[in-house]
Amino acid sequence: MSVTYLTKDGFQKLQDELDYLRTVKRQEVAERLHEAMEGGELIENAEYEAAKNEQAFVEGRIQEVEIILAAAHIIDDSAAHADPTVVQVGDTVTIQEDGGEPEEYTIVGAAEANPREGKISNESPLGKALLNHHPGDVVIVEAPGGSFKVKVLKTT
Repeated sequence: MSVTYLTKDGFQKLQDELDYLRTVKRQEVAERLHEAMEGGELIENAEYEAAKNEQAFVEGRIQEVEIILAAAHIIDDSAAHADPTVVQVGDTVTIQEDGGEPEEYTIVGAAEANPREGKISNESPLGKALLNHHPGDVVIVEAPGGSFKVKVLKTT
């Protein structure tokens, strides 16, 4: 089982989602199934089929979240790195492409990556390339669309 990196906040969000799925969502789906079964012929009952599909989705997501949480390694924001100037998972990094505006990203585990919020996965091409570099380093990022260079401006 591979390690999944999560911030404390990301771990808590997944734990909350798991609790919600196990308690509230399972009960809602069970009620929908019960109502659909009382609705007549199950063979031609679209509501029953939709409820069964939703039940499969919910149970699948429960399993997925359980696996993520079981393999989770919590990123301790307060722990000092051996070298605080080295980019590691959990750090916020400011980078700049040639001629571009500086961009800021927080490197997180894949389970809580959300590029719109500036959270990139340590497994993404950019996240992977930035790891173990220092401010001032020029890093080559090997992405599916081709390689490009970014300069590490700072890390916190």
